[in-house]
Amino acid sequence: QVQLVESGGGWVQAGGSLRLSCAASGRTFSTYAMGWFRQAPGKEREFVSIISRFGGNTYYSDSVKGRFTISRDNVKKTAYLQMNSLKPEDTAVYYCASKSGTTAYTTTTLYDYWGQGTQVTVSS
Repeated sequence: QVQLVESGGGWVQAGGSLRLSCAASGRTFSTYAMGWFRQAPGKEREFVSIISRFGGNTYYSDSVKGRFTISRDNVKKTAYLQMNSLKPEDTAVYYCASKSGTTAYTTTTLYDYWGQGTQVTVSS
């Protein structure tokens, strides 16, 4: 069993930055790839980024590539999403999730555990 708790969301003006954290419980953090998704009101949950078990591979959606950076610290059992140059269209609830492997990483149903989400609001 893995429990994931996101933090770091908030309100920021366009062009600003936020860093989200996802703290995991349990002993098996390094056995999972960690992903970030987001869901805006009235829209489906969409993939943002994923990092492999030891951080060797990362993937991003086209909408955040070059602005967001995913990372992880397996000792602290925490994944991070550094978000720079934020835009109003980045406004959403952000979720972290764990997955075995990085294949088919945009498919939400292949993720095993999810956090409760943290709200990010970007004003213009």
